[in-house]
Amino acid sequence: MQSYDVIVLGTGGVGSAAAMHLADRGLSVLGIDQFAHGHNRGSSHGQTRAIRMAYFEHPDYVPLLRRAYTLWDELEAASGQHLFHQVGLIEIGPADGIVVPGVLRAASEHDLAVEELTRDDVKRRFQGIAMPEDALAVFEQNAGFLMVEDCVLAHLAEAQLRGAQFRTDQRVISWSAPNDETVIVKTDREEYQAARLVVAAGAWANSMLAELNIPLEVQRKHLHWFAASDDCYRVEHGAPTFFLELPDRSFFYGFPQTDDRGVKVAEHSGGEMVPDPSELNRDVDPQDRQRVEAFIAKFLPGVTLQPTKHCVCMYTMTPDDHFVVDVHPRHAQVCFAAGLSGHGFKFTPVLGEALADLATTGQTDLPISFLNSQRFAV
Repeated sequence: MQSYDVIVLGTGGVGSAAAMHLADRGLSVLGIDQFAHGHNRGSSHGQTRAIRMAYFEHPDYVPLLRRAYTLWDELEAASGQHLFHQVGLIEIGPADGIVVPGVLRAASEHDLAVEELTRDDVKRRFQGIAMPEDALAVFEQNAGFLMVEDCVLAHLAEAQLRGAQFRTDQRVISWSAPNDETVIVKTDREEYQAARLVVAAGAWANSMLAELNIPLEVQRKHLHWFAASDDCYRVEHGAPTFFLELPDRSFFYGFPQTDDRGVKVAEHSGGEMVPDPSELNRDVDPQDRQRVEAFIAKFLPGVTLQPTKHCVCMYTMTPDDHFVVDVHPRHAQVCFAAGLSGHGFKFTPVLGEALADLATTGQTDLPISFLNSQRFAV
């Protein structure tokens, strides 16, 4: 049986980063994934992911984001790739909503640069976006988007350069901890042994962490690309990432056009429950597309309804929409990250660093205490 210092289960966004940080510390690392590197079967794919600092979900995320920004810069420098496109982010929503008040709260508490825009400002600077009636708008210049598959592959490549090994196309059947110093991982091909285990299984976290009974729900989410009839949506013309909260508390977001696929638009709210992530339906949902097309017709006047691409991914949701990052309460040599709830990718380098800390010392100086698993303990 092959033995390692640390085994990482799952090598998507978080797992790839954890493997790199662990290998960087001189540990022997094995990453295991049931799919190939950079795959499109989970949650870390679909061309782009938003990155922003003034975090409307909760101001406690901002210190983690400061560290994440630094780590993304370091990954770009190490890999020689342009991963973070700082095109800015415009966020629009009701004065009594969730998004704009949350952005302003985070900006105020952490002294972040955020512009409050009038309707005339939006019309002048962002011609491709029509504001809903009685909405407010804010703009964060330090925000933008990450090239999601490139980020995962860069973390994996840097991990390999530091000595990490990987096994792909192997499905993990089980893991066990026969004593306080050993973990055994059984796949459909082999068994492996390690002193420590990191679980970053994404939508499969329920099966890998079943004994913890963390209330995770997997949702199917659709990503759509549409042709644009106006160059104002092109990234080279200064088009930003955008996020809109509508009066009915639905949320839509999108990215500027970077290639011939056009503008990417999706609904952040809603979602269909996925009983088994291995049996995910990847077909277009006509009702989802209809909602997205209605949003485009009303608020993106220069985007056509001509679809160019569609794919699906999964959100793994917690009841409070916040992540779970912790040491296993029954096995001190096991740590995990789960339930990123549709807004976790931008954090992957710092979550990987936190998991590397937990795996090696059992604790971390990173401010993750608000993400502990005990908040769901019965």
